[in-house]
Amino acid sequence: MPQLAMIILLNLLKCVLIFYLVYYIVLCFCFTAFRIQMLDGFAPFDFKTKPSWFNPYYLVLIISMEIAYVISGLLFALLVEEWVWDYAITITIIHITVTSAVMAEFPLILHWWAALGSGLILMICSGQCLAFYLFKNNFIYPILDDF
Repeated sequence: MPQLAMIILLNLLKCVLIFYLVYYIVLCFCFTAFRIQMLDGFAPFDFKTKPSWFNPYYLVLIISMEIAYVISGLLFALLVEEWVWDYAITITIIHITVTSAVMAEFPLILHWWAALGSGLILMICSGQCLAFYLFKNNFIYPILDDF
């Protein structure tokens, strides 16, 4: 059992690294595409930017969050196979915790939670679909005969 816990923790660490690496790469591309001069290192944690479809910085934050979640979900599928949903939820909880620590307050902004929730759904759906497609012969299906 301790070996299984170690594998899970190692996979979780890999998923955290993948998530934030992908997030910062996507942020760099979005900052370049929208011609925003300064990349803020705290951008993945910024929930205080006023929502406006005319504010390019806000658009970069939203677009990069959604793209990072989708790409991370696909990469998680390659790493953890059918457990994408579990790692996606855990990574999102870690991201909320880190965001609260970095910004020194708990996010109570509705648009941030909506973007985070839609990103989580996209991460789970994209990752689970890819995992099912790639590993469908290895999936564990529950036996429902007893119900």
